[in-house]
Parts: sequence; structure tokens; C-alpha cells
Amino acid sequence: MTQREKMLAGELYDCGDPELLARWHLAKDLVLAYNTMASGDAAAREKLLAQLLGGRGRSLWITPPFYVDYGENIYFGDNCEVNMNCTFLDDNKIVIGDHALIAPNVQIYTAFHPTDAAERFGAPRADGSFAFCRTRTAPVVVGDNVWIGGGAILLPGVTIGSNTVIGAGSVVTHDIPANVVAVGSPCRVLRRNG
Repeated sequence: MTQREKMLAGELYDCGDPELLARWHLAKDLVLAYNTMASGDAAAREKLLAQLLGGRGRSLWITPPFYVDYGENIYFGDNCEVNMNCTFLDDNKIVIGDHALIAPNVQIYTAFHPTDAAERFGAPRADGSFAFCRTRTAPVVVGDNVWIGGGAILLPGVTIGSNTVIGAGSVVTHDIPANVVAVGSPCRVLRRNG
């Protein structure tokens, strides 16, 4: 099993794997180009997003700056908007449904590390080179017609049901059902939506 396959399967994997690092660096270069290109050049933005993302529906709007780990593990449905300064750590799949609205400064994480420091870091390398800490992943899924408020953080493995609103500044630590308004840290259902 390759390190990429381990990463997507949620097993401990080596972030320093050459294949993973090559894609990581490519994604950083693509994001740098996206974040600095002329704001009105829609054709160039579309072309670049086609190279960066794993998949996307019609009518995707991402306001720069936008940050990713690999890019290729991010999938958007139709008619989605991502506002400025969002970070998607897509070490596993991030799947976002149709008509999603993602406010500024939202962070979506799929990567996490062992809580035990010895397991997380292991022994230093004999040659003194940088050793990435051990990492695992879990996918994040966002349903259709979801609004994620500014500054919200979605942790690895969560699913947000369709037609749900996540309040600004919330930390989503567990699944949130469909058709609700949920807020807080940790994020909790406040009321039914609609």
C-alpha cells in the first residue's frame, strides 16, 4: 500500500513520502498562482481550479486567499461559494454538496495526530533531517444547502447534514444533522432550521 493509499484509508502514513510531497508542492504553487492572479480573470481562475481540485460542479466561486494541502482531495457540488482566507487541509476527502456557502476564515481539517508525543514524533533521524510527525486522516462531508459561518472549524471525520447552518466561530467536533442551526464550541444543535 502506498503512503497516499494509507493517507486516504485513515491509516498512519508518512507525510514526507516523495509522491505526497510532490503533490503538496504542486498544490502550493497552484494556490500561490490562484491567490495572486488578476481578480477579474475568470477564465484563468477556472483553468487553475481544474488543475487544483479533485472535482467541482458548475458555478464555483472561491475568493482568494485560499489554502489547501493537496487540493486534489477536495470536491464541490454546483453553485458553491467560498469566501476569503479559508483553509482546507485535504489529507483525506473534503466533499461539499450543492449550494454551499462557506464564510471567511473557515478551516476544514481532515488530518490529525496521535496524542502521545512519543507516538506522534518517534525517534529523531540519525542524519538530523526533518522528520514529519505521524499523521492519520478522516474525511469531512458537507451536505447540500449548508451555510458555514465565519471562523468555523470542522474537525476530521465530521458530516454536516443538508440545509444546516453552522454559526460563526463554531468548532464542529461531531456530526451535525440535517435541517438545523448549530453553534458553539463544541458545536451543538440550537434549533430546527426552517
